[in-house]
Amino acid sequence: MFGPKIKVDKDLYERLKRCAEAAGYSSVDEFIRHTLERAAAAIEEADSEEEVKKRLQGLGYLD
Repeated sequence: MFGPKIKVDKDLYERLKRCAEAAGYSSVDEFIRHTLERAAAAIEEADSEEEVKKRLQGLGYLD
């Protein structure tokens, strides 16, 4: 599973690590991958641009 790498700052990584452990993921990478897959699926399933915005707001990505 070698591919593109994503850089995150240390504080964010520590937050993600705590979340992954609390949720029972086997690794931070698994947690991040699952979270990104869910976000991408939500966007792909959206019917319109407005629906995309609504879903991203629900996920906390937009204000």
